[in-house]
Amino acid sequence: MKEISVIGLGFIGLPLSLSFAMNEAKVYGVDVNKELVNEINQGHTHHKESFNSLSIQTILNDQIRNERFSALTSILDLPESVDTYIITVGIPVKDGQLVTGPIESVAVDLSKRLKKGDTVILRSTVVPGFTNEFFKPILELSGLKAGEDFHLAYASERIAEGKAFKEFVDMPLVIGGVTREDAEKAREALTIVTKAETHIASAIEVVEMSKVIENAQRDVNIAMVQQYATMARHLGIDPRELIQMANTHTRVNLLTPGPGVGGYCLPNAFHYLVPKAKELGILNELSISQEARQYNDSIPNKIVRIVEDKLKELGKNLSDSKVAIFGLAMKDFSNDDRISPPVYISELFVEKAKETRAYDPAVPTKYLFKDDSAYDAVKDADALLILCEQEEMSSLDFKKIRKLMKKDAFVLDTKHFFKRVCMEDINIYYF
Repeated sequence: MKEISVIGLGFIGLPLSLSFAMNEAKVYGVDVNKELVNEINQGHTHHKESFNSLSIQTILNDQIRNERFSALTSILDLPESVDTYIITVGIPVKDGQLVTGPIESVAVDLSKRLKKGDTVILRSTVVPGFTNEFFKPILELSGLKAGEDFHLAYASERIAEGKAFKEFVDMPLVIGGVTREDAEKAREALTIVTKAETHIASAIEVVEMSKVIENAQRDVNIAMVQQYATMARHLGIDPRELIQMANTHTRVNLLTPGPGVGGYCLPNAFHYLVPKAKELGILNELSISQEARQYNDSIPNKIVRIVEDKLKELGKNLSDSKVAIFGLAMKDFSNDDRISPPVYISELFVEKAKETRAYDPAVPTKYLFKDDSAYDAVKDADALLILCEQEEMSSLDFKKIRKLMKKDAFVLDTKHFFKRVCMEDINIYYF
């Protein structure tokens, strides 16, 4: 039985670990978060993933029971029989700067236990050149040489949260290795799960950069449609219908406007390009990506201004009004609130409104402005914002919600959660 360690048990690492376990591998997950590890080993997870009609919670408990998966808090506690390491630890971005400490710690710990013939596969999103220039030298503190004594490869992770299990199987793999043999070793390990086509690049840097620009182009696309949506709104036409019509062209793929761009991948993509672009003296060549990132960052403040303007039309001030918010996750049907525009928007309203209350049954994080009940959140509200959709919201009684809100309240729906006729039926201004 193949013995693998997946290092990092977040939104990528846990479903990846379980994907290997479901394919008869023995998997040891590693994460420095002791509370998370204890929770996982007890069979609990907040993730909203499923595969073949089985929830991730069911899959986790099945693999623990079958002794194919367990979680640890240290790489140094892994058994010697492990010969393949897959790293999914992210590189956070804080104030535009990359925080490499966590992944550096992974490399240092791995260097203390690497043995000849081992395979190390980095799947985190990184600055182009990171694997060879930063990660490899730390691993080689072991006294072993990459490409000779152990195998080192980079394989981009491309899954969409909520579709992880399926996309680990179906998404094509792109792999780069220190040597061709290193890339082949990585392919051998990863195709235990992945059944789609695989592509081996001429260099690791090709794969590193391709991963970043896959995300960056979506960031640019969304910034573009946000601007089109603003123009459409001023023209009095439906932005979503506009984009649907444009997308009937077979070579057009406009993405969806909303309350901003969130999550761990898209908002960070430009920042992974910056260090290398600066080093090469070509940062100005990334001006389109930079402007798109700045524009997408501005959307939460635009949302606040829209609400302020509507309240003024009604003779109200935001400072005297209550704002209710449905949805705190970074995207629909997710519990991920990392770099979440709805959270940032909520915080802006906390600063500016008389009262702000939010409801999201899927997000486990506790916020001072969050209610467990949608009805508590909307009581006496002057405005209701739909910033993210969750399954539980479709069963809410919106006639009851309407009665709980102020008589002259309105709804700002950034997700097209409601059809206009539905909102007219409950007699509330909706846009």
